[in-house]
Amino acid sequence: MTKIALVTGASRGLGRNTALSIARRGGDVIITYHSRSDEADAVVAEVQAMGRKAVALQLDTGDVGAFAAFADRLRGALSEMWQRDSFDHLVNNAGHGDYALIAETSEAQFDRLVDVHFKGVFFLTQALLPLIADGGRIVNLSTGLTRITYPGYAAYSAVKGAVEVLTRYMAKELGARGIAVNTVAPGAIETDFGGGVVRDNPELNEQFAALTALGRVGLPDDIGPMIAGLLSEDNRWVNAQRIEVSGGQGL
Repeated sequence: MTKIALVTGASRGLGRNTALSIARRGGDVIITYHSRSDEADAVVAEVQAMGRKAVALQLDTGDVGAFAAFADRLRGALSEMWQRDSFDHLVNNAGHGDYALIAETSEAQFDRLVDVHFKGVFFLTQALLPLIADGGRIVNLSTGLTRITYPGYAAYSAVKGAVEVLTRYMAKELGARGIAVNTVAPGAIETDFGGGVVRDNPELNEQFAALTALGRVGLPDDIGPMIAGLLSEDNRWVNAQRIEVSGGQGL
């Protein structure tokens, strides 16, 4: 039976690349988007062009109150398109970059990071647990900056550190259902994430490249295929792990 993966925040960047990589490996995908329905529809069209099924659903991962209604819409999409009442893989990718020194970080910035990157991951997964098939997979996205430090990334990285701890607890509690849960921690990547800070700032790009053993920052194609591979049966015994995909950043 074809595996179905739900990838949050998949209208652009790493989420988009992950969804397309899953489709290339023969999977079907459900993607979520925050506001850009046109970009989400373009991803769906790319997946369908590969002969796979796809659907896009709107979701604000920082709005916990909307998760029950989202689960209902997801249940309807599964029934209509796949004649199923469950999906197999959840990739908690959605997020945003908001960077400031500790002395300059506002409470509003901090709260939004927590809401989207931690609280959202916790409660969205909770809301979708009845729909995740036994033997499924969950991948939570973190960052290489939980291992190394770089000024201005304290709040963002601390919240991602909480996700890494949460991942281990998810693996423990969901193990009885055969659900494997892992964290993927990318290094600096050239996308529009955080306003394209790594992609569009040559000085920052060079600084992160100099910190990386392979001498460059990452690209979406360095991450999406790895996540797709982690979801496969070839990696069924990988569980409760933090897997950094950074080209050897900060060695």
